[in-house]
Amino acid sequence: MIQEYVRLARPYFVLLAIFAIGRWLMGTAFGVPYEKGTGVLSIVTLTLFASLFSAAYTRRWLRYRLAQAAGLAMFMALVSQVVVLLSTAASYLVGVSSYFTEPMALNRQTDPIGFGAAMGFRVGGLVVNTILNGIIGALGWALGGLLPARER
Repeated sequence: MIQEYVRLARPYFVLLAIFAIGRWLMGTAFGVPYEKGTGVLSIVTLTLFASLFSAAYTRRWLRYRLAQAAGLAMFMALVSQVVVLLSTAASYLVGVSSYFTEPMALNRQTDPIGFGAAMGFRVGGLVVNTILNGIIGALGWALGGLLPARER
């Protein structure tokens, strides 16, 4: 099933790479303040919409059951959150201030936090966002019943 998820998520992975690179560049090379730029290339928002739409389409056109569609959504969220976690770790280890180390992104505070605490927040985000995307995938699956049937 994972191979099927990887195959279906390929377009999403391209977008995820674009968003991750964009967040790196906005926070470092271009110096766009976090408050102005974070909503433009939000990995969490991208993943939520991808989960919703992917689950809807897989229900109608690939005949996915609820668990399969929610599983795809959770898989995409897991990959996304691993990218966020690794980007955060890389930012700290290299000593680069980026959107991934921004305190508002980590704990909604303005004071900088250490590496260990940041990783704790990111692991929490990995768990919470994976579950949330499973729920959004289930909602997308339900909405998939509204799509027209695939013509053969």
